[in-house]
Amino acid sequence: MSFTLFSACRRLGAAVFAALALAVGLGVAAPSAHAERLKDLVQIQGVRDNPLIGYGLVVGLDGTGDQTSQTPFTTQTLANMLANLGISINNQSAGSGSSSSSSLSNMQLKNVAAVMVTATLPPFARPGEAIDVTVSSLGNAKSLRGGTLLLTPLKGADGQVYALSQGNVAVGGAGASANGSRVQVNQLAAGRIAAGAIVERAVPTSVSQAGTMQLELNDMDYDTTQRIVAAVNNAFGSDTAVALDGRTIQLRAPTDSAQQVAFMAQLQNLDVTPAKAAAKVILNARTGSIVMNQMVTLQSCAVAHGNLSVVVNTQPVVSQPGPFSNGQTVVAQQSQIQLKQDNGALRLVTAGANLADVVKALNALGATPADLMSILQAMKAAGALRADLEII
Repeated sequence: MSFTLFSACRRLGAAVFAALALAVGLGVAAPSAHAERLKDLVQIQGVRDNPLIGYGLVVGLDGTGDQTSQTPFTTQTLANMLANLGISINNQSAGSGSSSSSSLSNMQLKNVAAVMVTATLPPFARPGEAIDVTVSSLGNAKSLRGGTLLLTPLKGADGQVYALSQGNVAVGGAGASANGSRVQVNQLAAGRIAAGAIVERAVPTSVSQAGTMQLELNDMDYDTTQRIVAAVNNAFGSDTAVALDGRTIQLRAPTDSAQQVAFMAQLQNLDVTPAKAAAKVILNARTGSIVMNQMVTLQSCAVAHGNLSVVVNTQPVVSQPGPFSNGQTVVAQQSQIQLKQDNGALRLVTAGANLADVVKALNALGATPADLMSILQAMKAAGALRADLEII
């Protein structure tokens, strides 16, 4: 890890890890296992969202639209749209030999912005249903506040149009500028239209095939899979559920649609106690955050840690020749380098049987979250950290 990353992470201070230690010390000692609803552990195969995407124009902006000289696709889109409405922007006669490209280059629009429109089509959505859309600037528009999205078709991965979007864009940010100074709160180049798209095509959803349906666990775990199978069979009879692997469970479901709905309603509300998760430590190298679950334990080990800092100071030095020496004045660079290493004592970290002991042992080192990243990686390499180390 570079010194630059270390210095950036140190600005977080030891408050992040101290807060974690405080939370554990205050008794956030939840039971080792608790029952959860089946709907929170699994998903029904075939019941899924479908992303939609479209390209359109936002008009009615207060001079904050795209700079057309830098975003030629905005004027091209506007010209195509006007042509579809029977309006030609080429004022030159056909015999003059000029092309419409010259007319497009002369267009100086300030109230129009090219945008990408995205939405999520929920499962079982029917034609006529309204869904929310997100509108994001594609060019260099300064703000979409006050704009109106023109009719935009939203397509799926298969290229088919599944929804049509149009409406006024609601932007949560705010900004102002004057005399070269500018202040801005939140994002102005993206907004949202509540119920801004109408579904035009339904996605076929097949939940049950030949009287069977499948459940997929959110996290693969053989123990949790077996517990779900046992809970389902106890509630609906033996052989109702069969585990295909560590993530997939096959159910024998009713063939009638109404009975399927009642069956799934009862199934999703079953209480299942999931298995204990694997011990894991998550390190975020960008923010210096460290998160570990309650299964993390430590073995006894000795840790020596010290901070090394290098300071380089360069100053210009002027060399002036003596009088009547025919010499020249020369400017040279003189550098001073200081190397400083803080004292690092060898500390004994005792074995920890739970998360509170682990946090207490690591906090005794007095290291920042950035330093703890290196310490935890070294502990993992030495076999003293009983957990999977994941860096994001």
